[in-house]
Amino acid sequence: MIQNLEINSNQISQMNKMSSKQRKFRIKNLELFKKIGFPNKRDEDWKFSDFREIVEKNFKTLDATEIISKINKIKLIKDFEHNYIFLINGNLDSSNFKYEEKGKIKISSINNETEYQITDNPLICLNHALAKHGYTLEISKNYRFKKSLIIYNFFTKDIKNKILNSKNFIKVSENSEVHIIEYTINESKFKFINNVFENIILEKNAKLRNLSIQNNQSEGFFHKHLKNKQYNKSDYSNFIFSSGLKFNKIDIECDLLEENCKCNILSGVFLNNEEHQEIKTLINHLAPNCLSYQRVKKVLSAESKGVYQGKIYVKNIAQKTNAYQLSKALLLHDSSEFNSKPELEIYADDVKCSHGSTSGSIDDDSIHYLMTRGLKKEDAAKLLIKGFLNDVVELIKSNSIKNFVQSKIEEHVNGHRTD
Repeated sequence: MIQNLEINSNQISQMNKMSSKQRKFRIKNLELFKKIGFPNKRDEDWKFSDFREIVEKNFKTLDATEIISKINKIKLIKDFEHNYIFLINGNLDSSNFKYEEKGKIKISSINNETEYQITDNPLICLNHALAKHGYTLEISKNYRFKKSLIIYNFFTKDIKNKILNSKNFIKVSENSEVHIIEYTINESKFKFINNVFENIILEKNAKLRNLSIQNNQSEGFFHKHLKNKQYNKSDYSNFIFSSGLKFNKIDIECDLLEENCKCNILSGVFLNNEEHQEIKTLINHLAPNCLSYQRVKKVLSAESKGVYQGKIYVKNIAQKTNAYQLSKALLLHDSSEFNSKPELEIYADDVKCSHGSTSGSIDDDSIHYLMTRGLKKEDAAKLLIKGFLNDVVELIKSNSIKNFVQSKIEEHVNGHRTD
């Protein structure tokens, strides 16, 4: 059992600048979390990732009190020019939009007076109860970013046995476009939990490209719930390359609210020893003539576990829906595990919807072929692994960003023995 996990209303009462309505909302969510506790496999959404068991196995103590740290400097990526936002332990520290028209961009700490719906998801309840930090990013109408925006998500050395809760909000207004890279840098050598709730709104003809990737291996346990609302002709793509985390669950819910929306969820992940990652998606086709495309690929080494739960929902009025979903896993060891749960729930009759899932080991014939061409067995296996994941990387349009992602994937793959 976890000792010293005391989360009470006193922590909420100590928060400043909060209305009585917001205080009541936080206390209600705290009561819900304390009633339910951490989610476990009895919850269908967590049947493959028993978080209660994972937490109890990895933490003897947990502390939900706030931690605010300062750092002297973050090393910027030199591979390509970019704007940036610095988050320190989830807290908005600073930003720089030197390549943009600053009057078109609003960036601020999260507004805790924003109203959210009550939910039965205990980690969202915990977030609603305790989150004080995060950011709000709003892009004005008719503005397209000239350079990519990197969000440096930095965790300091002093985080140990902590539960961090933060909220983010992104709004891309009509006819606007931004490409965002969330780049996680973790200096802590200890275990901690990072729990994020993120809202995204894409107005008419807005476009958002989002990419997440890690700088290094991490003992962190990460959970993000992402709620995405799309309006007429909006275009959203989420590239997930989050290798290196001890535990990571990304829960994505996309509502395609008006006609001609596009939504893409794409992932290529290498999981090392004892790493656990789940991607869970719910794509709600709520209007006609919308397109969704999902491709999730995982490479699993010894004792690692990969999970993909993907559901496509098509409302009765959502005629001419085109929805595609595919998950593939490459298992490198008998002890690696992949669980997949694809679902279709369709109430319209004029649609094109498909899903599939495959898993298997590296093809011996391909290994043999490469060895006859002079490669060692280990090098041949690594070449096949990179080719398997590059199928997703090649969908990135920017060559400089594509090369950056490929270099990070190679770092993970080359640091692993395949024999």
